[in-house]
Amino acid sequence: MNLKKFTANWNYPTNIRQGIGRIKELPSICKELGMRSPLLVTDPGLCDLPMIAQAINNCNAEGLNCGLFSGITSNPTGENVNAGVSAFKAGKHDGVIAFGGGSALDAGKAIALMVGQDRPLWDFEDIGDNASRVNVAGMAPVVAVPTTSGTGSEVGRASVITDAKEHIKRLIFHPKMLPEIVILDAQLTVPLPAHLTAATGMDALSHALEAYCSPYYHPMAEGIALEAIRMIKNYLPRVVANGEDLEARAQVMVASTMGATAFQRGLGGMHALAHPLGALYNSHHGLLNAILMPYVLQANREVIEQRITRLAQYIELDSPSFDSFLAWVVALKNELEIPHALSEIGIDLARATEIGTMAFNDPSAGGNPISFSSTQYSEIFSAAVNGDL
Repeated sequence: MNLKKFTANWNYPTNIRQGIGRIKELPSICKELGMRSPLLVTDPGLCDLPMIAQAINNCNAEGLNCGLFSGITSNPTGENVNAGVSAFKAGKHDGVIAFGGGSALDAGKAIALMVGQDRPLWDFEDIGDNASRVNVAGMAPVVAVPTTSGTGSEVGRASVITDAKEHIKRLIFHPKMLPEIVILDAQLTVPLPAHLTAATGMDALSHALEAYCSPYYHPMAEGIALEAIRMIKNYLPRVVANGEDLEARAQVMVASTMGATAFQRGLGGMHALAHPLGALYNSHHGLLNAILMPYVLQANREVIEQRITRLAQYIELDSPSFDSFLAWVVALKNELEIPHALSEIGIDLARATEIGTMAFNDPSAGGNPISFSSTQYSEIFSAAVNGDL
């Protein structure tokens, strides 16, 4: 297998260094961005792994004063971000290395935003013109190093942060939150266990699929989403079956980045429901999207059937149609051992009305093909809890 053909430098949507082993370039990349004392932000599950120690040691060996902050939860909170800002200032750091899965990337980007602000975090929620409040000069540069293939936060201009007091996820946004340089080294995803590889890969699929189905006009994003779905179809089962398959890992990692690039076009009902469920139950975001996927597809059927049939043709399903695509999604979930219903991960109907309202108010709902009411979101949620497809 010639992995060199999977090595490239891209400048869309930001500067991306893609290829096996490219994590070794981290010290020079930090210097390229003017960093002399970066703060590496990661999560507790990664902070003790050899890849983190090696990254820090490599930076320090090249004359950088690299610090470490890992005080974040699986759904990072405003308190986590504030603690990271305190660590950044205490260590006199001048940049952020956001290293890990979506939680670490989102937290790292939010910390880099907040180190130079004199307003509280929630003042920069993606509502109205709140982004204009940001002191751009105070933002720190960010290098993003994903270790999962799912969230695509490395090419996002926002961070999803949980407001622990209100039990809601808030989107913190500014165009300059897009990391300056991204390292896509699929070797870093090899330690990820199969069940998390599956859940994060399905998260990538949800991004591309919702972007593809969005009613907004963005043909470039639509095309990227289409190809990302094909790549996930071809390579995600391979990498879940064999975590050492570097070709498949590289392809799924790129597809994840593509899906997140595409959702500039919008997301939809999967994410509108997954966000409140993640805030209320602290469940894995990718797993939630994976379970919700067929139920939201079915609810949108009357509007997206023709579009999904075209997608089914592109990814070469037998007898391409909405039904064959839905059947493929269900079969893929089964192959990856994704639960069929939300009840299988401990979520019941007790808060169905509340969840429907939260989904209706979630920013992602704006990109759904149908403008569902809060009652309709409650009904979709209930179907997903009961497994009624």
